Amino acid sequence: MLALKQALSLGKTFDEGISWSPTDEASLEAWYQKGEGITLNGSDVEAWADSSVNSNLMRQTTEANQPAYSGGVLTFEATASDFLSLTGADITLADAFTIGVRLNITSAGGIILGDATLDGEFIKVFSSNKIRIKIDNASAIDLQLDEGSLLGTEAYMVLTRADDVISLHWNGITQADTEDLSGTANIDAIGIRKDGLNPFDGTIREIQIYNNTSDVLVANVNASLEDL
Repeated sequence: MLALKQALSLGKTFDEGISWSPTDEASLEAWYQKGEGITLNGSDVEAWADSSVNSNLMRQTTEANQPAYSGGVLTFEATASDFLSLTGADITLADAFTIGVRLNITSAGGIILGDATLDGEFIKVFSSNKIRIKIDNASAIDLQLDEGSLLGTEAYMVLTRADDVISLHWNGITQADTEDLSGTANIDAIGIRKDGLNPFDGTIREIQIYNNTSDVLVANVNASLEDL
């Protein structure tokens, strides 16, 4: 299990005009940064390096399952079962967390982040207005948008857990629906869950994963994803 670092994000926020980077956070577990750490096989992605100090490299050696790449954007086609998977140990989030993703979801049913080897570990686009999360193969919880759709537009999503309460922030707006979910979240793949099920259909620009949360951290993650 990765060591759980306890530092919180303190001080001024990204929005207040200071220079902030995910690497300023001791709680940063992985940072799949837009346009950085990409290894290409022609115009497809063979690997996406982690910009944190933890070296959580995501890779896909099977050419047929490599997402396409253009202008800092990875395109995952569900029909091709595109995905990337960790080359080392799982990213594990035992307590509080913050996960930020800049994405464009083409259709519902796909996994944004998951575990390709363990049952019941995923963040899924359950429907046009719900994100489903499952941890430790326990009962899943669904987080519903206040209004509108998850599909078809460039957006940024931040998921947080504090005291076992999971919240959804969509395009910088905290959604009303919250749900309780404990357990250790395991992540070792972008775009699928175990047995290659539910491949993601859409694009991803960036992913940030932290093993803590705070209002300031969430504000900084939201602002940095909006700015991409």
